[in-house]
Amino acid sequence: MPAVIAPPAPFPNLPQPCEGYQLAMPNSPAAAKIVRDFVGTLLRTGAHSALAEDARLCVSEVVANVYCHTSSQLVRVEVMVDRDQVAIHVTDDGPGPLPDPPERPDGEGGRGLLVVDGLATSWGSSTRQANARRTNTVWFVLTPPGRDTESGTAPATAAPDARPGTGARSGSGPTGSRSHR
Repeated sequence: MPAVIAPPAPFPNLPQPCEGYQLAMPNSPAAAKIVRDFVGTLLRTGAHSALAEDARLCVSEVVANVYCHTSSQLVRVEVMVDRDQVAIHVTDDGPGPLPDPPERPDGEGGRGLLVVDGLATSWGSSTRQANARRTNTVWFVLTPPGRDTESGTAPATAAPDARPGTGARSGSGPTGSRSHR
């Protein structure tokens, strides 16, 4: 009987295939609704329909923050979907500081990042400086119930320079990142 050679088992730590979608638009009062509808439609037509409403709420809050708190002309949204999670990055060209959740959630306004913190498996922000251009990115990851990523680890689809942990600024100079959960 001839020997049967089976291919090796796949490595469990290699990243799973990921689909990416991008949308760029003017930073206007309508941007939050446009992005909310884009993300909702995208997730409802794919494997993560159960995450659609949480994703719509989180992305709407982050894009509204860009409109209210930056002078950026554009807002860019990137949605990465894989088998285990959905990661969304919202990027602006504003020169302002990275966001922090308010310390007193009972004040008027300022609850958007608290909503993201409550719904997302993890989230964070980063700033990048390239030549004269500075960008701020707020990212968050949603996972279906029962598939949460390990506590304290940044997902593979998080911002490349984001570090999980204490929420303290990392990096040096004018760039850095923060990560929560």
